[in-house]
Amino acid sequence: MTAVRKVVFPVAGLGTRMLPATRVLPKEMLPVVDKPIIQYALEEAAEAGAEQFIFITGRGKSIIEDHFDRAFELFQTLEEKQKRTALEQLTYDTPAPGKVIFTRQQEPRGLGHAVWCARHLVRDEPFGVILVDDLIQSERPCMAQLADVHARTGGSVVAVMEVPEEQTSRYGIVNPGRRDGDLVEVRGLVEKPDPSDAPSRLAVIGRYVLTPQVFDHLSRHQTGAGGEIQLTDAMESLIGRQPFHGLSFEGRRFDCGDKLGYLEAIVALASSRDELAEGMQDILRRYGAR
Repeated sequence: MTAVRKVVFPVAGLGTRMLPATRVLPKEMLPVVDKPIIQYALEEAAEAGAEQFIFITGRGKSIIEDHFDRAFELFQTLEEKQKRTALEQLTYDTPAPGKVIFTRQQEPRGLGHAVWCARHLVRDEPFGVILVDDLIQSERPCMAQLADVHARTGGSVVAVMEVPEEQTSRYGIVNPGRRDGDLVEVRGLVEKPDPSDAPSRLAVIGRYVLTPQVFDHLSRHQTGAGGEIQLTDAMESLIGRQPFHGLSFEGRRFDCGDKLGYLEAIVALASSRDELAEGMQDILRRYGAR
């Protein structure tokens, strides 16, 4: 099967849940320990074998482009001061020329519209989508786990997790079919249903591997929930035409678009770092005693 060579990052959103921090700074650039959230997303895609990273941006997001550029003055200063470790890390974190592409979503018309903006860059091959708000800590990159399922099935696959019943109205929810271990057949998708109408508690979170046929539906610009062009509706149009599965992935997901989720991500990732773990645990014990 064709490898997932391209990954799309829709990053045009305003990040209103994290105001006032995101009044000027894009939410994707908020730091988790010592890297911005968006850096973790790109690293996940790269470790999964992606060769091209497509960012769907909006006004006020040029700092994201600068972050992935080679800052000549900074590199030169580090070289002159012989700060080899920092220089090597920055060099490693900077994508090679031609691997990163930026295009604008010029009006906020929904996630489906943002993905549609990448159609001429994706062309006719399967592709990944990463929603940067969802930071996933795992032994193996979540995108790689999804790519494996795509390679086996030849169809689309989304990352799923069970959520409390009262939270189903926040997510796209799967109408599940046959289960095979961590894999579930997707028979239908409902965008943000009322808990009383939800077909399950199995929620789609921000990782997808989709076939290019999804653009057939997105190109019609049909609006759905909230008056927006919904990616969920476009994905549902693929069901019955090709294999479609949900994967209960290995790993922990942190919603970095939510204040508590963002703080939890910082604690979890700092606690997993050898040089920070002991100090972080001391801090947690100190404040936990209050």
